[in-house]
Amino acid sequence: MATLYDVPAEDLIEALAEELDGRIEEPDWVEFTKTSVDRELPPQQEDFWHVRTASLLRKVAVRGPVGVERLATEYGGSKSGTTRYRVSGNEHTGGSRKIIRTALQQLEDEGLVETAKGEGRRVTDEGRSLLDTVASETLEDLDRPELQKYA
Repeated sequence: MATLYDVPAEDLIEALAEELDGRIEEPDWVEFTKTSVDRELPPQQEDFWHVRTASLLRKVAVRGPVGVERLATEYGGSKSGTTRYRVSGNEHTGGSRKIIRTALQQLEDEGLVETAKGEGRRVTDEGRSLLDTVASETLEDLDRPELQKYA
């Protein structure tokens, strides 16, 4: 059986987003919210919420107990530091913690993620099972000969 490490991340996240589509509801405010300080507009994807939630589930599974602050760092970007009178270099800004926190709370409600006191969030056995099942199905659907050794 294939695991989440055997499938390319973008293919796994896409399949997992389709799986989570029926289980998780996107909040009303998502269409108006920017994903980071360095962005000018909200995301334009139709299924942004489910893709971000699937990506968070995968990141929590791969990185072990992880907190919102570390995840915000990973979803951040580079903000231009130049002003009219002073030139400074670009600096990294974190992603939206509200989006990350809300998505993780929804994953907790589904029983896919749990909070480890003082450590952050980690994937439950049910979440790991879902990830591995989706990874196996995705690997079977992929037509890439170099990945057949994992099937």
